[in-house]
Amino acid sequence: MTTHTPSQTNRINNKLNDFWMPFTANRQFKAKPRLLESAEGMYFTSDDGRKILDGTAGLWCCNAGHGRRQITEAVSRQIARLDFAPTFQMGHPLPFELASRLAEIAPAGLNKLFFTNSGSESADTALKIALAYQRAIGQGTRTRLIGRELGYHGVGFGGISVGGMVNNRKAFPLQLPGVDHLPHTLEIERNAFSRGLPQFGIEKADELERLVALHGAENIAAVMVEPMSGSAGVVLPPQGYLQRLREITRKHGILLIFDEVITGFGRVGKAFASERWGVTPDIITCAKGLTNGAIPMGAVLVDDSIYQAFMQGPDGIELFHGYTYSGHPVACAAALATLDIYREEELFERAIELESYWQDALHSLQGLPNVIDIRAVGLVGGVQLAPSNQGVGQRGYQVFEQCFRDDLMVRVTGDTLAMSPPLIVEKGQIDTLVEKLAGAIRKAQ
Repeated sequence: MTTHTPSQTNRINNKLNDFWMPFTANRQFKAKPRLLESAEGMYFTSDDGRKILDGTAGLWCCNAGHGRRQITEAVSRQIARLDFAPTFQMGHPLPFELASRLAEIAPAGLNKLFFTNSGSESADTALKIALAYQRAIGQGTRTRLIGRELGYHGVGFGGISVGGMVNNRKAFPLQLPGVDHLPHTLEIERNAFSRGLPQFGIEKADELERLVALHGAENIAAVMVEPMSGSAGVVLPPQGYLQRLREITRKHGILLIFDEVITGFGRVGKAFASERWGVTPDIITCAKGLTNGAIPMGAVLVDDSIYQAFMQGPDGIELFHGYTYSGHPVACAAALATLDIYREEELFERAIELESYWQDALHSLQGLPNVIDIRAVGLVGGVQLAPSNQGVGQRGYQVFEQCFRDDLMVRVTGDTLAMSPPLIVEKGQIDTLVEKLAGAIRKAQ
């Protein structure tokens, strides 16, 4: 292990000054940086030469692990052949091929693809499509959108308006009007230490009926939720909850949007959580695992009937929306190579194959100091700690820092430690992850 001298640390810090880091305590980080220089398989290599076990698939995105040569070579070939081509009134073959490949693994009917560059753009795109669709079918009064407390749908104004992460909203008071929120489904009192989906809480979906009664179905365009809330600290849907939302939205002609930016591409088993849990929404958003994190890209999967509603009337632009880099050729190449890896290595199924082992390992932490809940499904898990006397989030951050010192990378949200290892993880690496996490929890004050 390399220890930097004070002068070396000062030189490193001076190089860090100009980057305003996202979702980061910049002053805290730059005083004590954690830098990663390379990655391969299940491990990052830090700037001081340590191998860091990746417990988070980068940022929920490197589902096939790091350094996949197949993706690297596909990107290299494509950027040499066609680095960019517009998709406004023009086209190139790759987004059409990628759309067909995604339609093959999507829930039945969701066979129209709109490409974006991130989960945030996917969320805002889905909301715009929902509003435009209601207008296209003569339901122009349907302008109200409904999200959920603790929901995260990126950082566009649509996403933060429908989202329910308090800190993401309070600094930006100018948000979309006409937005309401369902209650969140985190209920530790009744569901602590559940294995898989919690038993209690389906009745929280019935709050949607109250909002319909309050505003009128004729004024509500769409409901957007994550099947599983990742950024809020792995908040799982109660048994039957998603099915109930589907019943209510279908009854009232309201579109149901699943934000699967985190749950897509094998994280909870199957290509999408909607398939794993047997609920087909009208629209799905995705990103992250689409390219294994190699190139920024997102997508919106839309039910064919929604698309066809735009294809009426005289010829012309049907949807006045898009991005310069929608269907970017290099991103498409990365996505196609990633889908090949998922298929060839059967990685979508791996989360289900390892689910019991993963749950047993995480639940072995029950009884450690300050552990008040453990939530796990597929290959994702959250360990929630009681807040310390110093305030919410302090104990969680201590554990996060200690894990990194012990060569493990986890995510921290408040006092919840979130894990989502690459789907290539082996049982021995799960054991190591849980052992290091346990050690860090024991050391926390």
